[in-house]
Amino acid sequence: MNSKEIKAKFFNFFKQKNHNFVASAPIVLKDDPTLMFTNAGMNQFKSIFLGTEKVEHARVYNTQKCLRVSGKHNDLEEVGKDHYHHTMFEMMGNWSFGDPAHPAGGYFKSEAIQWAWELLTEVYKINPDNLYATVFEGHPEDGLEKDKEAITHWKTLVDDEKIVLGNKKDNFWEMGDQGPCGPSSEIHIDLRSEADKKAIPAKDLINKDHPEVIEIWNLVFIQFNRKADGSLENLPQKHVDTGMGFERLCRLLQSKTSNYDTDIFQPIIKKIESISNKGYGKNEDIDVAIRVIADHIRAVTFCVADGQLPSSNGAGYVVRRILRRAVRYAYTFLDMNEPFMFKLVEVLTQQLGGDYPELTKQNILCQRVIKEEEHSFLKTLSQGLKRLEDIIKESSSKTISGYKAFELFDTFGFPIDLTALILSEKGYNYNEEEFRLALEQQKKRSQDASESKTSDWNIVKTDSTPTFVGYDQLETQSQILKYRSLKSKKEGQRYQMVFDQTPFYPEGGGQVGDRGILKFENESIEVLDTKNEHGDIIHITKKLPSDIDQKFIARVDSEKRFFAACNHSATHLLHYALRKILGSHVEQKGSLVNENYLRFDFSHFEKLKPEEISKIENTVNTMIADHIHLEENRKADFEEAKAQGAMALFGEKYGDKVRTIKFGESIELCGGTHVNNTSDIWYFKIISQSSVASGVRRIEAITNEAARQYLKQKDNEIQQISELVGSNQKPVEHIDKLIQEFEVLKNENRKLLQEKVKTIKTELKHKTETINGVNFIAKQVDLDPKAMKDVAFQLGGEIENLFLILGSKQNGKAILSCFISKDLAEEQNYNAGKIIKSLGKHIHGGGGGQAFFATAGGKHPEGISKALEEAKHYL
Repeated sequence: MNSKEIKAKFFNFFKQKNHNFVASAPIVLKDDPTLMFTNAGMNQFKSIFLGTEKVEHARVYNTQKCLRVSGKHNDLEEVGKDHYHHTMFEMMGNWSFGDPAHPAGGYFKSEAIQWAWELLTEVYKINPDNLYATVFEGHPEDGLEKDKEAITHWKTLVDDEKIVLGNKKDNFWEMGDQGPCGPSSEIHIDLRSEADKKAIPAKDLINKDHPEVIEIWNLVFIQFNRKADGSLENLPQKHVDTGMGFERLCRLLQSKTSNYDTDIFQPIIKKIESISNKGYGKNEDIDVAIRVIADHIRAVTFCVADGQLPSSNGAGYVVRRILRRAVRYAYTFLDMNEPFMFKLVEVLTQQLGGDYPELTKQNILCQRVIKEEEHSFLKTLSQGLKRLEDIIKESSSKTISGYKAFELFDTFGFPIDLTALILSEKGYNYNEEEFRLALEQQKKRSQDASESKTSDWNIVKTDSTPTFVGYDQLETQSQILKYRSLKSKKEGQRYQMVFDQTPFYPEGGGQVGDRGILKFENESIEVLDTKNEHGDIIHITKKLPSDIDQKFIARVDSEKRFFAACNHSATHLLHYALRKILGSHVEQKGSLVNENYLRFDFSHFEKLKPEEISKIENTVNTMIADHIHLEENRKADFEEAKAQGAMALFGEKYGDKVRTIKFGESIELCGGTHVNNTSDIWYFKIISQSSVASGVRRIEAITNEAARQYLKQKDNEIQQISELVGSNQKPVEHIDKLIQEFEVLKNENRKLLQEKVKTIKTELKHKTETINGVNFIAKQVDLDPKAMKDVAFQLGGEIENLFLILGSKQNGKAILSCFISKDLAEEQNYNAGKIIKSLGKHIHGGGGGQAFFATAGGKHPEGISKALEEAKHYL
């Protein structure tokens, strides 16, 4: 079976078992503080496990795009070195939510085990003799017994020797340090030869990282909740969560010894071979490089297609790190010195664009972003190589400092294994212990900055469901349903509370969370921020009320909300204007909306011209002046809304029912807060544009009070300019005239300076002394740093074996320059950088440079003569 047939059979099987298909969630997570990326099929169902989201379908199935760069069996630096681990992979799974005792509802261990076996052995025709089941052995410290229920079900399908007990590490699944968890039953397959099977029983190799005895399906039975103190409690509802690695399944069904030999990876590998002119399967270093590239291009493309651009922090840093790892493997082992990975995007799109339409839609963007990142890192590699050469030259031994190797890694993104490879080729190595210490210190700094500990939820009321009323009200009477504490090294003690009803809008869709006040009978508590976590609206404060049970007034800061709403509505108008003026290729790629300004990222491939910015501003301000009333539908059908032209943001997960926001011809799917009429925005002004990545532009703009203050400031500046140029009527013409006059004076000054340099150079040549065969000049001159450098290099071209020190006093500060002829510097081992640094102490300053030319600056001009006098001692 090819990969498409394998996936289709999985889908059809569970469809026949009354399961509903759920589309893959974005690979980049936005409302889960514990994860950057979707790393398992269950991530999008967390809120159901936690009980904060209503169950629409008790049985579901899907294939989920996942990304793992750390954790069990998965370290980014190991991917590509074996044949079965990946960064990006597809996880196929089936789920049950709800009461397994209800006939029309969910199911539990019996059905999950039975159906998994049926699909593998009867649909996929896998030989049952090669399959083994692992079952949780229990864990006395947690008060957990052996999973006898799972064992009982397995015994109806396989012999006892095919059932292997697994420990907590392998057979007890947990969402994190806290939250839903439960025992699991994994299905493993033995792919070894008959001789190997007879020599060592498969059960002795399960979960031992044997490349041919591998797990293919994990059946998780979620029945407990892990509390902050480590104890377990039973969940009110039991769930089934299964996950099967699609790439591994294809490998065994296609009788391959490597995931990379399947039809999932082969088209990409063949393209890499064609571009690099390097064959796969002939050289291990080349093979590893090709596997790394084939794997990593999938991860990076899916992330960019879902809206996560490479950057220097957070999830963007992970994407950049994955891409750079692939680039340096190509650079080192495939001799690829030019961008090429972007050409693989088209192959990936042809393969998976049908299952994941975002690949097709964002194809051009992905190619442009990846190409630019490749180009940037290849340039960085070049800079790193130059720095490494300098480090080798500066080293007094064959072992360079591990701290300097870490500087290359940290500053240039220069991989340590590439550093080690280059050093070994030159007969050097590096101090691994120093590098390890530097890396650990950096990790500790990062962990200390972000470390936080959250307590269990303290339940106050259970008879109410949290309700958001903030679209219609900015103040409500509320009660606390639950609360918990949060200790952070960065922010200190915080508390998080969930209310029965709240007017506070939680951060989402680019809009910041509301702030405001909780007004109790005898106290007020400030709400610092509001966030969404698995369906709960969490209000963050510095303290708890003295009486948790009392009712209170929850009041949003109305001014901040209003200005944020102005900016949010303006992003919709801006999006409409951009598409109208620049073209339908424009799509939103990200946004930030707060009470001060708005930031809007969009797809476009060139800098906006001044006339385009003017048209965009005019279009938005015309819509503001037209007093367009908001048309809102909070329960629109998703497909109908799209059919009406509603803009859906890429990288977002939408349900069957959505909220539409319409201002005239602008209609978008949006959960944010908005003005009732465009006239509330008052005025829209673009204050900057920039590039975020290749093909992605950024506009920053202001509205309402911020725009009013901006225009007031500009008016004041125009008045000041008019006063300075002595004209209130036509200040621009006067400034233009002044600029022309300035250019004339600048040219005259340049000519005078050239004559001055020529004169000083002649004078300096006459002051040349010969000391021990070296032509020495040390003199204070009246020149700026650039002219000093010009004089030095001109004299260097006219006088052999020159050792030149110049000093100058400019604007109350001291400047020193040192020039040494290159041949002289090499023969006598002179270093201008070190010399100028030493002389710099006389002017109370410092400096540096190259071996043949260096400069220093200081705040003590009186020390120039002493520095010039001491320079002679070097000869």
